[in-house]
Amino acid sequence: MKLTKIHHIAIICSDFQKSKDFYVRILGLTPVREVFREDRKSYKLDLEVGGHYQIELFSFPDPPARASYPEAAGLRHLAFEVESIDEAAAYLTDQQIMVEAIRVDPLTNKKFTFFADPDGLPIEIYEQ
Repeated sequence: MKLTKIHHIAIICSDFQKSKDFYVRILGLTPVREVFREDRKSYKLDLEVGGHYQIELFSFPDPPARASYPEAAGLRHLAFEVESIDEAAAYLTDQQIMVEAIRVDPLTNKKFTFFADPDGLPIEIYEQ
């Protein structure tokens, strides 16, 4: 088997409109396709990051809360690359998104920080 790239990441949200607003308006991801799947009472929104289809945002009736603290086994967080961590963190703060203190990765000397989506999913931004 030869993997060539990550095709997509699927995220289940508890409030579709709130999460859609967060990922599209605040983070600036581009909607590719949105459908309502009547049989599942579920929305599915495909989103692009940097011109590449990468995220599927789903809604399902009454999904269980995500275990985060202490961290559970499984996917830890999403990470997006940004040109300027300082500008990105300031923008998020202006949007009333709580951003952790900016840190420096001791292995790469690159700046990074974390914030959360509306359901508490940890998201990292990492300076290129």
